[in-house]
Amino acid sequence: MILSESFFDRDVLEVAPDLVGKTLVTNIDGVVRRLKITETEAYRGEEDTACHASKGRTGRTEILYREAGTIYVYLCYGIHWLVNIVTGRKEEPQAVLIRACEGKFNGPAKLTKHLKITGELNGMSIVGNPLIYIEDTGEKVKIYRDKRVGIDYATPKYRNIKWRFILK
Repeated sequence: MILSESFFDRDVLEVAPDLVGKTLVTNIDGVVRRLKITETEAYRGEEDTACHASKGRTGRTEILYREAGTIYVYLCYGIHWLVNIVTGRKEEPQAVLIRACEGKFNGPAKLTKHLKITGELNGMSIVGNPLIYIEDTGEKVKIYRDKRVGIDYATPKYRNIKWRFILK
């Protein structure tokens, strides 16, 4: 079953762990690729100093304020595309970073490179999109929580909070 907008229209701390075990599907350049999501991270609002929205509404962060299911793809270090999905209510910026998938895709940049995800998807909806969507196969998984990665710039509270969700 393909996930609907109602799946994403919940708080990021509910959506992020629920995405672990789901299947991320892309159909780019005529090639369908399917990978099980094994790791996600939650970024929750302007108060979360690790979230891009912590600096407020800007041209870059505008997408975080959109409807649940909006795809937020940004360039990291000027070379790596990272893919996120906006969650929760419109105007309340939060998103889930798809951090890793099964196989050799143990980092968000390796993942987007393999799946051919680029900034061209930025701002599109993941719901009803033939290029990228997420399926629920019904598989039940166990997860554990840990600190998010690569956010040394965040305050200690948000640097140490366990908002990374990993498949056991």
